[in-house]
Amino acid sequence: MSAVEIGALLKEKGLTLGVVESATGGLISNLITNVPGSTNYYKGSIIAYSNEVKTGLVGVPASTLREYGAVSQQVAKEMAAGGRRVLKVDICIADTGIAGPGGVTADKPMGLFYLGLADKEGAVSRRHLFKGNRRENKAEAAAAALAWLKEHLESFK
Repeated sequence: MSAVEIGALLKEKGLTLGVVESATGGLISNLITNVPGSTNYYKGSIIAYSNEVKTGLVGVPASTLREYGAVSQQVAKEMAAGGRRVLKVDICIADTGIAGPGGVTADKPMGLFYLGLADKEGAVSRRHLFKGNRRENKAEAAAAALAWLKEHLESFK
């Protein structure tokens, strides 16, 4: 399980982790905290499901939400960076997406997710398009976030 490997990497490197979730609704945090001893590196999460929480608690600029929409690479990066700052962690991962079936537009189909990752070097994002139902898309997004985090930690200097 990658959450176990992530925990081992975080402990080995002496790093702390936080999560800001939107469309996954806490699933990423659940997977991380299923690992015994996760309290040693996992500091917490914010479930920023609404735009009000994204702006008011996480610090995503309202202008970014207006210009790009909640489901965008810009918002994913801002969520990760804001979460890193608010949670006072070394690394923060974030997600925003359209699990479906509602919320779909011509530009933003069901299954579209953006993941964000922030560390001391800054914030980056990745786009994913999953093809399942609501539950499957959330699970795929959580798995993709953990896989990316593991990849990042393996190359972390």
